[in-house]
Amino acid sequence: MTPNRHGSAVIAYPSELEIVTTREFDAPIELVFDVLTKHVRHWFAPFEDKMTVCSMDLRAGGDYHMVFVTPDGTECSFRGTYLEIERPTRIVQTWLFEGWPDANAIETDILKETDGVTTLTVTMAFSDKAGRDHMNKHDGQESSFDKLEDYLMSLLGKEETP
Repeated sequence: MTPNRHGSAVIAYPSELEIVTTREFDAPIELVFDVLTKHVRHWFAPFEDKMTVCSMDLRAGGDYHMVFVTPDGTECSFRGTYLEIERPTRIVQTWLFEGWPDANAIETDILKETDGVTTLTVTMAFSDKAGRDHMNKHDGQESSFDKLEDYLMSLLGKEETP
């Protein structure tokens, strides 16, 4: 079986308002950037959840809206506005999960490639501690990253084989 990096995200809390998640992908930076920005429908919804809305206007000032539905019918809606896009190394956007209207954040995604491995560092800077305190579980993000990795591997022709 081809080894993977499932479950390998490293999560840090540098301040009471920040969460920093770092994850490596065995793929070139350009491809990781493209999958993060153009192929979101294939990996964003965690677990067995299903994407129902994936609207992205990928430019500074452009909005995004992503919705997925859990198996029990719960709708999870995320939206924001892109503030900066520097292909293929940086994306800065506002972030709001509509289930927690007080959890406004600025998300900064930084990508760096070394020897064919791209490191994604996601920094969530919340506007207040109450909003940040909602983020006490990271299994959904980890599941999405695992799906992102699996999708990258399928594009590279490196699917796992039993």
